[in-house]
Amino acid sequence: MAGIFHSVKLNREKCKGCTTCLGCPTEAIRVRNGKAAIVPERCIDCGLCIRVCPYHAKEAQSDSLDDFKRFDFRVALPAPALYGQFNPKITVDKILAGLIKLGFDDVFEVASAAEIAAVETRRVMAEKKDSFPLISSSCPAIVRLIQLRFPGLLDQVLRVESPMEIAARIVRQEIYPGKKNLGIFFISPCPAKITAVKNPLNKPRSEVDGIIPIKDIYLPLLASLSEVDVPEKKQASSFLGISWAVSQGEGDNVGGFNIAAVDGILNAAKMFEEMENRRLRNVDFIEAMACPGGCVGGPLTVENPYIAKARIRNKALELSSVMEGAPQPFLTKVNTRWLNEDLKPRPIQKLDDNFQRAIEMMDQMEKLATGLPGLDCGACGAPSCRALAEDIVRGTARKNDCIFVLREEIRSLSINLAELGAWVPQSMKRDNEE
Repeated sequence: MAGIFHSVKLNREKCKGCTTCLGCPTEAIRVRNGKAAIVPERCIDCGLCIRVCPYHAKEAQSDSLDDFKRFDFRVALPAPALYGQFNPKITVDKILAGLIKLGFDDVFEVASAAEIAAVETRRVMAEKKDSFPLISSSCPAIVRLIQLRFPGLLDQVLRVESPMEIAARIVRQEIYPGKKNLGIFFISPCPAKITAVKNPLNKPRSEVDGIIPIKDIYLPLLASLSEVDVPEKKQASSFLGISWAVSQGEGDNVGGFNIAAVDGILNAAKMFEEMENRRLRNVDFIEAMACPGGCVGGPLTVENPYIAKARIRNKALELSSVMEGAPQPFLTKVNTRWLNEDLKPRPIQKLDDNFQRAIEMMDQMEKLATGLPGLDCGACGAPSCRALAEDIVRGTARKNDCIFVLREEIRSLSINLAELGAWVPQSMKRDNEE
């Protein structure tokens, strides 16, 4: 879509055209003329292509540590996944102190806001007993996936703000109201959060001013930890909030309902297919996270997700189940629901603005798809035979881009050439006889 920001970008110089990225869950990638291309109308910025690209040709466009210098007062919002990136001996308080050493004036844990989001989720669940299952809205890539591929499920999406936005709202409205030139920066494990800040789903502007990837801040933060001896007690979150970094963590927070937790964008898509086909029974709440293992598996993290998950679990078990500080007064003061509940489908590219012409193109696409082998091998540069048929109708591909069609054309041509070579004109025969 024109004017829509996407955090996931392609570095054409690094791209080798290997087709590894064609497993995109929304078929947003094509490989043409030896290079990949991202179709913006289809991209949900889940970051799967960043994770699988062996040449690091997919990148996340984000803010940097230098960007926060334009603000007079700076507050960091560390995602719970950040805690799993460090040695178990490094406490949460030390990590928060390290952020202060880097130049932030204060920190507010997103894990604390997650616990507030859980309270609000339980309230919504109690209100909507007849409309289960509800789907978590904490992962923006999941919400965009539903907009694009499963618009019939949009009414089931929970209208509760993400912990990131709740944390930023608390900082801006309650802790530092009226603070001039206040900059709020989220420390992010994934590109979907970057897009959620630059191009919010349900409001004109995010409460967050910038996003710094965990992988970019990791080394400077690690260096700053050596300067921290006895950190000030700043952690206010409990094990429930920190556990949001891993799959099933949000579900554990909600409690009291039948919870289904799914992680990985492709697994989530399968879950929603089951839901559309009414095969999902006895489930009240679906916790869906785009990254494998949860936010600890985000493509902008540095640690192995399984190691990070174990660290998060261990840190969580060491903590109380009760919030200890700042979050408690904000449970009723800050609005935690979407300001605009309208969530519209995101239409994929129209075949044509003219309805009649679009119908004709659709019919042509169906006929082309039937004539293709149906192997979905990706050798043509499209993720599936049906996607190739659509590209052909749009004029961006040819039928013989399919290697099987091309092989058949070459075979037919070779037969014709052989038959032509076997045929000798009568005039040439008489000349040879003379």
